[in-house]
Amino acid sequence: MEKAMALIYIVEDDESIREIESIALKNSNYIVSAFENAKEFYKKLDELVPDLILLDVMLPDESGYDIVRKLRKRPATQDIPIIMVTAKTTEMDMIKGFDGGADDYIKKPFSIMELITRVKALLRRTAKEEPKLLKLDDLVIDHERHVVTVNNEPVDLTYKEYELLRLLMGSQGIVMTREVIMRSVWDTDFEGETRTVDMHIKTLRHKLGDYGSRIKTVRNVGYVIE
Repeated sequence: MEKAMALIYIVEDDESIREIESIALKNSNYIVSAFENAKEFYKKLDELVPDLILLDVMLPDESGYDIVRKLRKRPATQDIPIIMVTAKTTEMDMIKGFDGGADDYIKKPFSIMELITRVKALLRRTAKEEPKLLKLDDLVIDHERHVVTVNNEPVDLTYKEYELLRLLMGSQGIVMTREVIMRSVWDTDFEGETRTVDMHIKTLRHKLGDYGSRIKTVRNVGYVIE
């Protein structure tokens, strides 16, 4: 299992294209937030940095080229993988995007298969090695030893409880929907099984003691650890 589903930001002012991109990426198990302009995007970026950005060139309030240049100058965002999406097809447009710091370039119209393939390839190229230790204060997952401890005391978890906690810990502060959890931990899309997630969260909270309360329920959505 991957340590966590990648978080992708879509910046696209065309509602229909934005929706198609969002659905396609969500169906491929990615966590997606979409924005119709640069202002909304910057606001969210200050709260949480994504794993990849899908960026339209022509936005109503700022050029995609200018956004890329700004991101590459900021320490917190200088290494984020960026795929530029545009209807412009000249060689000079592509060179301008790459010179500004874009990692890849997709021309409109594009197929869903091409989009997903490009995203997966770029994430593979830029992937950082999963940390061997995941920490939330004194709650620690030592993935190399496959051990969970709370205040240096071992916690006995089943395999699924361990993978569930690992998913949440690897995505601290990010709400994981029940559907994403089912696909990541149980490798199934069957919505009728989401009750299984709730039951495992309940037992996991109990076993974690005081730290169980750090797993928050987001009503009608899923769970987050913080």
